Amino acid sequence: MAQRDAGPVGDGEPVAGPLTKQDFEALARFRFGIRRYLRFSEETVRSYGVTPQHYQLLLALKGFPGREWATVRELAERLQLRHHSVVELVNRAQGQGLVERAPDSDDARAVRVLLTRDGEQILARLSALHRDELRRMNGTLTLPTWHGEPEEGGDDGRGLSAR
Repeated sequence: MAQRDAGPVGDGEPVAGPLTKQDFEALARFRFGIRRYLRFSEETVRSYGVTPQHYQLLLALKGFPGREWATVRELAERLQLRHHSVVELVNRAQGQGLVERAPDSDDARAVRVLLTRDGEQILARLSALHRDELRRMNGTLTLPTWHGEPEEGGDDGRGLSAR
């Protein structure tokens, strides 16, 4: 079978030659690290009575660039969800006292979603635990360096960069 010319990233076609065994190992290790972190996150937030989706919402609000609030449309983009799904998520979080809605002073059609004091407190606790877990995981979530393509910092011999 003839290999097609490499197209833009994301078009479903590979941009480089075939993967090596080391590349597959690096991909598998990275995927395992992602899943391990996500499982930690899911279990941790549930132990605090919050759903993983609510934690993601709180984090998206607090981490929104340049301000302490966001619109539902902006949250939908950040969370990669449909608008109506975010409306339901915000409704449930508001019912739990984690977020509140306020009119946008610049645009009467828009509504700001903000963290409440309770939302801030639980987010601070959960985010500190997430930060600590990432520190424990150290290099597990480091992006793989592909065989034959060393990145800055070199290769650690396992197909991962030594960042």
